Amino acid sequence: MKELGWPTVATETLSPSQQATRTKILDTAARLFYERGVHAVGVNEIAAEAKASKLSLYRYFPSKDALVEAMLAEHSNRIHDWLVRKTADAPDGPERVLSVFDLLLDWFARPGYHGCTVVNTVTDTRADPAIALIAQTHLARYRRLLEDRIHQAGLADPPRLARQLLLLIEGASVVVSIDGTTDAGTDARAAAKALLSTAHPQS
Repeated sequence: MKELGWPTVATETLSPSQQATRTKILDTAARLFYERGVHAVGVNEIAAEAKASKLSLYRYFPSKDALVEAMLAEHSNRIHDWLVRKTADAPDGPERVLSVFDLLLDWFARPGYHGCTVVNTVTDTRADPAIALIAQTHLARYRRLLEDRIHQAGLADPPRLARQLLLLIEGASVVVSIDGTTDAGTDARAAAKALLSTAHPQS
């Protein structure tokens, strides 16, 4: 599946310094939005934190909404690439599927974990249509990755199993952000392992 992208300028035409400025603005926005929420952070603060002028910010992102969309699309691409790369190196069989949960457990345990950026942004924006589309595509890619890993493990009905595993993943990410412990992530991995152990092999 193609990378998400809602570019507000033709990024391939940017000079290295312009690309660096755009990336700095995106990274700063992502950090501040994640820490405090979309509505609590304004473009003035983002520009100041990124050491960029408001003119520069609006050159690359003509509105705050455009900045939020670009930030979320970039985040989704990074998460997808990270999961694909890391799980590709995992052992064959069900352990490759469970490696997704191992990666997420590590993420849940990091200081400053505040939940899933995609879920948080959808909630903050009250499922704005453009944000909802990015989120839907993000989940579709997530399911596709799980399906691929399940298929590689030789298990039957990858679409059904992938949907079930995704529910465990997303549910755990929310509960961990509320509870402040990684217990839900550990439980989700155990439930995933049980599901995989009862799955039929491919015929």
